[in-house]
Amino acid sequence: MHSKSTLPVERGILYILVAAVAWGTAGAGAAILYDTSGLGPIAVSFWRFAFGALLLGAVQLVARRRRPTARQPLRQVVITGVGLVVFQTAYFASVQYAGLAIATVVTLGSGPILIAVGARLTSDERLGLGGALTVALALLGLLLLVGGGGATTGSAPALGLACAAVSATGYAAVTLLNRRSGPTSDPLSMTLGGFTVGLLCLFPAALLEGLLPTTGDAAQTVALLAYLGAAPSALAYALFFAGLTVVRATTASILALVEPLAAAIIAVLWLDERLTASATAGSILLGAAVVALTLSERWTNRAATEPSPAPILSTTT
Repeated sequence: MHSKSTLPVERGILYILVAAVAWGTAGAGAAILYDTSGLGPIAVSFWRFAFGALLLGAVQLVARRRRPTARQPLRQVVITGVGLVVFQTAYFASVQYAGLAIATVVTLGSGPILIAVGARLTSDERLGLGGALTVALALLGLLLLVGGGGATTGSAPALGLACAAVSATGYAAVTLLNRRSGPTSDPLSMTLGGFTVGLLCLFPAALLEGLLPTTGDAAQTVALLAYLGAAPSALAYALFFAGLTVVRATTASILALVEPLAAAIIAVLWLDERLTASATAGSILLGAAVVALTLSERWTNRAATEPSPAPILSTTT
């Protein structure tokens, strides 16, 4: 389906892992903003998109001076932008209604399953028995790391679970769509276009929620918003979309599960939190699944790109 990409698969895997680690830092930044600035989740998402679009626009201007950038299909840009808004906003709502652990487990756990089914139906991507077992191992690790089988803690668990399912659907749609676009897509332009669409979608709701901070230090608020727009937004999504050009969709979704692993490590190193035995076991399982899928992806790509041996021609005398 896709033309041959000049991006090595190893670099594509690295891009997705870096994106996932960057996403893992977003939760801490957003939590600080909720506590200190008076901003709500929709407003934080809006400013995250705004700063990300501003940075990507500046990079795009510099890139255009060196080489022309391809125009992205409008339909793909719109679906990507709407999908990003649905993914983030529904996830935040799920956290509010069902609690952080349940929201994370259901959203990130459902994503790979939906993506695996969608990739099989739309792109004929096959995991095989080994791949399916590795995905199951990763999901078990996620459950132990984030939830540990805990109960919901929010005010409306059923509504929270529904929001998590909607969030996972948006995430799966964005991943599958940009995987199908292939190596001819420009990840930078796609991310910029998606963020622009997201801004337009979020603006009315953010205006109603409260667009400007009401408390806290203004410089700190701007710095945190700028960071959220730069690292876990502009950089992370551009790298993720670039990695999708060479990495299978389901593999990418499992590699992205490094996000809660990175968040847990940050919590231990900088927030003085301690991992439970369940969370430690989950971290080990999740890390093992990521390593196994990385090796599997490299092997699959190598087998697909190696030339077939030339046939032996027989001669008769």
